[in-house]
Amino acid sequence: MAFRKRFAPRRKFCRFCADKDLPLDYKRADILRDFVTERGKIIARRITGTCAHHQRLLTREIKRARQMALLIYTATHDSSVKKKSMI
Repeated sequence: MAFRKRFAPRRKFCRFCADKDLPLDYKRADILRDFVTERGKIIARRITGTCAHHQRLLTREIKRARQMALLIYTATHDSSVKKKSMI
């Protein structure tokens, strides 16, 4: 009885497979921000639950959004972060 699981983890699903109308585009930075950490790293598919096909597309679109300056590369590139030299 002591080794019984307390809860069952939720099954992860791909948001893009579930909702076919959800566009995967570099211009939709609000959607892409859900898949990037606050430090600017792309979150792995085992964490987000996206399928392999959409993870590849997602990575490409995040990199395009970074090129167009819609997303940050790292936390030091964010304008809201104060640098030590500026303090």
